[in-house]
Amino acid sequence: MRGAAWQARIACGDAVGAGFLVTGRRLLTCAHVVRWSDRAAVTVTFPHARELGALSASVVAHGGWAGGVTDPGDVAVLELDRDVPLAPAGFAPPDTAYTEPYPRLVAYGFPEGYDEGTLAECQPVSGQLIAGEWLELVAWQGHGQPLVDGFSGAAATLPDGRVAGMVTAAVGSSPDVRKGRMLPLDVLARYWPELGELVPTPGHRDDARRRLYALLRRAAAAAGPVGDPNRLYVDAVGAFGPPLPPGGFPSLWDAAAYVQWEVPDPQAVSRFADRLLELLDPEAVSRAPAAPDTPAPAGTPAAPAWSPVVVEIDHSGAGPDQVTVEVSAYRDGRRRPVGARRLPRTGVRAYVQSRIDEAVAHLAPDADELVTFVLPREWLNEAVAHWECGADDSTPLGCAYPLVVTDRARHHSGRLRHQLRKKWQKLDSGGGVEVHRVECGTRERPPSLRKRLWDGDAGVAGYAAPPAAARQHFEVGLTVPVPVLLWPRTGSPCAGHEEASGTDTAPGEPPCPGAAFLDQLAASVAGVPPAELPRHVLSLRLTADAAEEPDRHWARDLQLLWDDPRCFPETTASLHSPVA
Repeated sequence: MRGAAWQARIACGDAVGAGFLVTGRRLLTCAHVVRWSDRAAVTVTFPHARELGALSASVVAHGGWAGGVTDPGDVAVLELDRDVPLAPAGFAPPDTAYTEPYPRLVAYGFPEGYDEGTLAECQPVSGQLIAGEWLELVAWQGHGQPLVDGFSGAAATLPDGRVAGMVTAAVGSSPDVRKGRMLPLDVLARYWPELGELVPTPGHRDDARRRLYALLRRAAAAAGPVGDPNRLYVDAVGAFGPPLPPGGFPSLWDAAAYVQWEVPDPQAVSRFADRLLELLDPEAVSRAPAAPDTPAPAGTPAAPAWSPVVVEIDHSGAGPDQVTVEVSAYRDGRRRPVGARRLPRTGVRAYVQSRIDEAVAHLAPDADELVTFVLPREWLNEAVAHWECGADDSTPLGCAYPLVVTDRARHHSGRLRHQLRKKWQKLDSGGGVEVHRVECGTRERPPSLRKRLWDGDAGVAGYAAPPAAARQHFEVGLTVPVPVLLWPRTGSPCAGHEEASGTDTAPGEPPCPGAAFLDQLAASVAGVPPAELPRHVLSLRLTADAAEEPDRHWARDLQLLWDDPRCFPETTASLHSPVA
């Protein structure tokens, strides 16, 4: 404790308490110590630097304390009229005060008769907060100076002098009651977020923390508001990080402090800072040096730079009708969550309609958007391309955006992601590819189909009927690295053709609709590179929707499963089941 000149005596009217210097001219103390600051001067003296004399200070921030003994927010920030030549206090990591064995703490206070100050030793009773606000303190020993009036605002310091919290109250001063309370550092920062820059936080790098707070000061100095703090928080923590507190965040400072204190993800602070920099300086990202790309082989066309908007649906675990829906967007190789909710199945469409536009707004202005539905297997035939864009826009989603689906289990399979990347490297070097046909009512055994798709190095598989009509054959397509599957969303195996092995029909029989669909499909996609199929299918959907008889157009119910892992550079976070 030698040299702890940052410890201060605070006087305001008849009230006397303690405080501690945290910057060249700012101090922390309790709000109740300076409760009369609107009518009485606030005077600060430093017992270990008496040559500085009495200094005037003003209250520049307040925790919202309402005046009662047990009211929260008993925090005030004082600013001196000039800098002082003293080293400010140093801080311990915030979890120090919560961790067993609970540390011995020392407080330097100014009870009556001790204008020069005196010391009290104490320790936390437990790591449990009282009312989400205070740690309860007890005397370290059964004798010695207890916590009494005059210790309010004192730094609770470890034996090495680092600050672990601030004393706010003495519960009793008789020899039989030797207790008090303190605000730990993370709670102090709740009321004065700027403290977060000064406190080392496990899991977050010091340089990332300092960069974040430098950007926050830039934002505070900007001419107008910079970004929505709630949006930045969601961008930083992801849809399944700690949820927004009730009412959200009133400022960027509050949101940043919450990320620092409540979010264990070590990259969350950097993501918050990156997004804030992007808002402060939109050109900064484009000016930053790009990472060197791996050169493509000569003559290899680059894959389209799709920017996905992802709608991921999964069973919530809360009941057969309850699902979890997450909407996010990819920009600059990073997933930006937009919203997540647990819903009954009947509520999914409206929720997605309300979030798609918001997700698209996250994309770069010149991005080629790709709406991707990541669905449970039994949802793959859902008519998502026919969902309207919104309550005020009846345009089908599949006519407004290139829209694809993919199987959720496949989307999260490490084996298939690896194999699909290798398959796309081959596909990018050529033009269109052959459609491997799975005929209506085929008698081909599923293992034989698997071998055919592997041996043929298939890029596109076309099914003559919906998944339910040939479930085992369809699942084969999902579990081999075929990047593209297409099928008609409606229809059933043709009567009289369930045992057929090809497209031939008996004389006088009508042609098989499934075979006709595959014929039309093969002709339509001939010469189209697989990477361009989402755009090509958008064109087909527009054509079908504009036809005189849309329901009779062969592509009216065309479903496209299109799967390029390179569009999703980050590891996709698994949805959890918010059952509670």
